[in-house]
Amino acid sequence: ELWISLEEHQDALELIMSKYRKQMLQLLQGRKGEDAEPVLKIHQANSLEIERQIDRICEMGEVMRKAIQVDDDQFFKVQEKLAQLELENKELRELLSISKESFEVGREDLPD
Repeated sequence: ELWISLEEHQDALELIMSKYRKQMLQLLQGRKGEDAEPVLKIHQANSLEIERQIDRICEMGEVMRKAIQVDDDQFFKVQEKLAQLELENKELRELLSISKESFEVGREDLPD
């Protein structure tokens, strides 16, 4: 999760820097209108691509969070079922023990 978060922050920083470069190019464009146009277009294209990648990373992070939540829920359900079965097993063993004891007492009471 930390790794994903770090990547998201790095991509966000890259987007910020891209927008900064774009603004600086626009300022330069005011001074050098035709010279800055090709560079500005390249930076705009890069900025759009970075935005798409950030969106994809965020979507993947959300999918991973949901998967973790589902796994955690499943784990807790299994743990709960296991605890129930252990309790049931213990109770059944106690009943069996009582049944064996009463059977043995009944045999002792019978004449040979």
